[in-house]
Amino acid sequence: MNPNEPYPDFHRDKPGVIINEPPETYEKKGIGVWLNILLFFLTFFTTTIAGVYWLNKDPYELSNFSIGLTYSFLILLVITTHEFGHYFAAKIHRVPVTLPYYIPFPFIFLNPFGTMGAVIKMKTSHYSRKALFDIGAAGPIAGWITTLIILLIGFLTLPSINYIYEIHPEYRATGIPVGGFSFGYNILFWTFEKLFASSPGVFMPPMNEFYHYPFLCVGWFGLLITSLNMMPVGQLDGGHISYAMFGDKHKYIAYATFGLLMFFGLAGLLPLLEINFNWGSINWLVWAALILFVIKIEHPPVFSEYEQPLNKRRMLIGWFTFFIFIVSFCPVPVYEL
Repeated sequence: MNPNEPYPDFHRDKPGVIINEPPETYEKKGIGVWLNILLFFLTFFTTTIAGVYWLNKDPYELSNFSIGLTYSFLILLVITTHEFGHYFAAKIHRVPVTLPYYIPFPFIFLNPFGTMGAVIKMKTSHYSRKALFDIGAAGPIAGWITTLIILLIGFLTLPSINYIYEIHPEYRATGIPVGGFSFGYNILFWTFEKLFASSPGVFMPPMNEFYHYPFLCVGWFGLLITSLNMMPVGQLDGGHISYAMFGDKHKYIAYATFGLLMFFGLAGLLPLLEINFNWGSINWLVWAALILFVIKIEHPPVFSEYEQPLNKRRMLIGWFTFFIFIVSFCPVPVYEL
């Protein structure tokens, strides 16, 4: 096999991508950009009503629509920067790619965030190592930086306790509850809280109430979706990065990550057995099943092992993405006290 031509049956049409289908088929277009635009505005609507819901108002009352706009703008900003990170990296490598398809989710009683994110479609199945790495890394890094900025603004502009009293007037008499449905900590959110919300006179809402604060809510959600995408398994963004960095050896990291998910998932069953160990969530068992049967644990081969390894700069960026995954990962995303 010629090391400069990893797949002899394919012809290289553009830098970064190997084409294995006729050009006329390869260039075919779908219904155009109108579907992308329609899905964007539908997602704008569903995330806005989700923002109303987080503020404890009737999300289906038209007069409340405007109060959900801050949340909607912020969450769409995170999703958009993530997807266009992928998009522009693909364009740089001349990999054919669609615009983002946003995914609206109007059933807020099932998913109160109002969206399932967005996806872009690559129009080829084989890439160079550099292209795969750059496309995989650009999205989550862009979304993560946007999330950090949103989270920082949220912590630096925390309102007084009167803000929560306006949403829940009954708390003036009963006090703010510390139980109920709560969101969990990750390393980054916990660090920001200690740095910016521990000073005297600063009111930091408990984790069962912070979702009323759009910047904090979107910041937390942005870290969650970043960590999910950065899992170094299968064809998730983290899987692309790990495979580009280590080639076939990526599978050892992938299986270790899958084992970690199983650990946190099984640990989530222990409280049901009245064992006081709150370092897991049964939700991770669902994710483990999704990875096992849909996403897959190992990344499929898309470039030749004869290709040159990544340079030091890309390897450092790759290790940085592992850091992003660790500090953004939440062992217990949600729980009930």
